Amino acid sequence: MLNTMPQGRVRWSFLISLLLATAAIGAGALYRDYRAFADAPLAPLPTAATIDVPMGTSLPGIVTLLEQQGLRPGRSLYWRVLARQIGVAGRLHAGEYALAPGATPRGLLAKMAAGDVIQHRFTIVEGWTFAQLRNALAQDAELKQTLAADTDADIMYALGAAQSPPEGWFLPETYSYVKGMSDMDILRRSNAAMHKELDRLWAARAPDLPLQSPYQALILASIVEKETARAQERPEIAGVFLHRLQLGMKLQTDPSVIYGLGAAYDGKIHARDLQTDTPFNTYTRTGLPPTPIALPGAAALTAAMHPVPTDALYFVARGDGSHEFSTTLEAHNRAVAKYQLHRNE
Repeated sequence: MLNTMPQGRVRWSFLISLLLATAAIGAGALYRDYRAFADAPLAPLPTAATIDVPMGTSLPGIVTLLEQQGLRPGRSLYWRVLARQIGVAGRLHAGEYALAPGATPRGLLAKMAAGDVIQHRFTIVEGWTFAQLRNALAQDAELKQTLAADTDADIMYALGAAQSPPEGWFLPETYSYVKGMSDMDILRRSNAAMHKELDRLWAARAPDLPLQSPYQALILASIVEKETARAQERPEIAGVFLHRLQLGMKLQTDPSVIYGLGAAYDGKIHARDLQTDTPFNTYTRTGLPPTPIALPGAAALTAAMHPVPTDALYFVARGDGSHEFSTTLEAHNRAVAKYQLHRNE
């Protein structure tokens, strides 16, 4: 049969078919390009990088942040399509995110939707004073600094303990935080942790513990913390101090004297230091000092509330981190002479 279609209609039919074929080819190429975008590494990332997404940033804003780092510029449409495809559009969290080599757009959006932000860490060291804690907080570049103009009293007022000295009230451990958190956030968490730990241990303290309050236990624990770093010795050292308290003897603990000296301490205790009365001089005053002298850790708190019953009244450092315990002054003097001579040698 002869083709009776007019020549003009044949020409238009051919053009439409050609356009449809071209569009199909273009759509296929576009789809392949999109798939390659979604799952290809975010080059260039020769080393680990980060992106900091401020609160309230939209998806286009996030794309702009990425483009400012040279990552996939001109692909904002692909980012929006991908976010909708994987169901995270409108669910992306602000924060600081790691962009490790090999990270893909799909993986980054999933991380943002999960709020998988970078975790920083701040460690409060056992035996630090509160002044040392404040100094370490001030040196942490990742924390928002808010306390520079605040006194210790201002801080305790903000914590709801206006009449309490700050010493001892912050539990030494490592605290995770995210960018944007402040120095005060760390203090709030460590203060709450200390209250919780102190209350827990006080409720489970040894029967007949000769301490009148959790605060007295906190004070004793701070002395134990400064006297030894050996965990196995802490309960025995606590036992010695409690034995002395029960007999009405002075504690005669050097770390308390040093704390009382403050800035006047030059790295060595002199005879005049032991004779100069301060509220913290346990050579001139009986009983516990008026406040803790450091930040005790959980192990020192446990030792203070579960001391080893002992007849020992004295101990001296051997020079290797351990101590020799004595029940009499004569035996103690021999131990002092022995280990002082050993150090002199």
